[in-house]
Amino acid sequence: MPDFCAAYGCSNERNIQTRSSGITFHRFPKDNSLRRQWERAVKRKGFVASERSLLCSEHFKADDFDRTGQTVRLRHGVKPSVFNFPSRLQKQVPSMTTQASRKAEESLPVDLPRHFQVAEPQSNVDHNYALPASPDALKARLNEALARVESLEHEKRNCLIRERRAKKNVLALLEGLRSTLTP
Repeated sequence: MPDFCAAYGCSNERNIQTRSSGITFHRFPKDNSLRRQWERAVKRKGFVASERSLLCSEHFKADDFDRTGQTVRLRHGVKPSVFNFPSRLQKQVPSMTTQASRKAEESLPVDLPRHFQVAEPQSNVDHNYALPASPDALKARLNEALARVESLEHEKRNCLIRERRAKKNVLALLEGLRSTLTP
């Protein structure tokens, strides 16, 4: 099964050509909060990363990598930040000019910057009961939880099957011992 980069608009595939050109592929982190940050950075509507989801090295800055060993690894806690989004997906800061703000701008000295970036609102992720800010993020979180439940149910079913098989083997061994010990 071919592995492709999960980033919006990126068509890099893990193969010999990309490897020889120095492109590396990295799995989404297992830490849920960092994983959600990566998913948000990808900006794909309703995207929930699976265990096999990858991002290529083109979406990280050069100083995000640890190249000290043979294997190229991402430094702990880095987030993908290099994307080529179309203008409709890029954040646009609405201009809110009022008469009072125009007068204030006119009276500012020349050396001060005229435009300030508006801080992005952040949701409280310190607690498990804090809900994500957007419905898409909430749906992604729900899908993640449902996938985890399904995975655990599957694991439980497999464990029960293994347990039954082990009990049958033990009973068969005991029966075999009884038949060999009794004259």
